[in-house]
Amino acid sequence: MSKLEGKIAIITGGSSGIGLAAAKTFVTEGAYVFIVGRRQGELDKAKAEIGRNVSAIQADVANLDDLDRLYARVKDEKGALDIIVASAAFVERKLTVDVTPAHFDTTFGINARGAYFTVQKALPLMRKGGSIVLVSSGLHLKGLPEHGTYAATKAALRSFSRTWAMELKDRGIRVNTLSPGAIDTPIIDGQFKTSEEAEGARAFFASITPLERFPITLRRNQPRRDNFDIPRVRSV
Repeated sequence: MSKLEGKIAIITGGSSGIGLAAAKTFVTEGAYVFIVGRRQGELDKAKAEIGRNVSAIQADVANLDDLDRLYARVKDEKGALDIIVASAAFVERKLTVDVTPAHFDTTFGINARGAYFTVQKALPLMRKGGSIVLVSSGLHLKGLPEHGTYAATKAALRSFSRTWAMELKDRGIRVNTLSPGAIDTPIIDGQFKTSEEAEGARAFFASITPLERFPITLRRNQPRRDNFDIPRVRSV
């Protein structure tokens, strides 16, 4: 029997990158998956790629009415829920001196507030023994310039997971946080004005990784690459 046979999952940010990769894996392992995203066109492409046992729901996790609509549909169609993967995220590079209230509110609204209420509103549907996975980032440990707000939201997810793990243990619901390093997903391109700048960022991320590799996850219409041609970094 597949590992997730009969399980019902929601994956926010499920139309690309890590979320889409997770959705494909979950379906392969027997789950039925609701993928959630803001762009209907990307959701339609992702649904076609996954091919079966999937529903695509257009929703903004920062909008509580959208979340209510999402869970109403899950309840109507499946009646219960076993897995939440909170992968939806927003990143916009800004030095601290350039951060505006609008930038701050958007970043925290999607990455922190959105994840929080994605989980809170799911709890009435969660079955005993369920699983919550929050996709954080290794950046909250790095102090990388221009990523102060983004990194802070990812640190918040680590805190949420500790609290929820204690609050939900009597229901047998596990809570875990993933804090990956740099992964080559479409969110990289979205941070830069040109493809050359984005490629430069990929080379930089590879250069600060001990194995000098930059894992690739589902960039549509791009050839797969195992590494970048970059100078070897000597340890000191």
